Amino acid sequence: MNDPAPDPTRFVLVETSHAGNVGAAARAIKVMGFSQLVLVRPRFADVCSHEEAVAMASGAADVLARAQVVDSLTEALAGCTHACATAMTPRDFGPPTAAPRPYLADLADLADLADKAGRGPERVAFVFGPERTGLSNDDVYRCHVALSIPTPPGYGSLNLAQAVQLLAYDWRQALGGYAVQPRTAEPQAADLAALQGTLEHWQRVLVRIGFLDPAAPKKLMPRLQQLALRSALTTQEVHILRGIARAVERAVERAAERAVEGAAPARRGDDG
Repeated sequence: MNDPAPDPTRFVLVETSHAGNVGAAARAIKVMGFSQLVLVRPRFADVCSHEEAVAMASGAADVLARAQVVDSLTEALAGCTHACATAMTPRDFGPPTAAPRPYLADLADLADLADKAGRGPERVAFVFGPERTGLSNDDVYRCHVALSIPTPPGYGSLNLAQAVQLLAYDWRQALGGYAVQPRTAEPQAADLAALQGTLEHWQRVLVRIGFLDPAAPKKLMPRLQQLALRSALTTQEVHILRGIARAVERAVERAAERAVEGAAPARRGDDG
């Protein structure tokens, strides 16, 4: 059995201050199927073992355990072929600014072509700056593009882990995404014989409660039959309708019994 190919995508956090953000970032990338996390000069060298980081990772402790801590962005980008900064482009000059979704879609197409041509997969790095200041200009200059998540003009402040999640999602979608996994079994269509039995049961109930006149039924039951067919009832739904019909029958029987008891003459007591 062949080992799975190593993850060619790397998420790089530069000078991260908060342990919780490191853990949340690990969770964000794992849930999108990525595993490489590299920390450049974090505030705490042992941040991945901090209680807050482990708690916020919530099941992604393996990503934290494998995370690398390095001294420079140069080390963090070693082996990568394409780097994406997550910052505004510096005003004087620098890489182009792009929205993530269209840019990553094009990048995925190019990566696929390169892989088919035998040049190997594109090894992409997403680089995120410190929570308070963002990436420095020098760090942005090392990247091919500055990805800017579209936000309203008046407010564009994103939590670090939120930004990681958004880019991880867009990159995963560009690579093909995952199929939605249903959590419930596919409903089973009701058998036509069972459906007919339910309608006949309801016909008896409707006659009993006086809603249907058996001497002049008109088109009520055929209409109910068409309604049931259009509804594409499941087996469980047919069982529910049969259960309701039985409950109505019991309620009618109890009402009849009470009516009989109320109409019975009172017993006279013995003379003393």
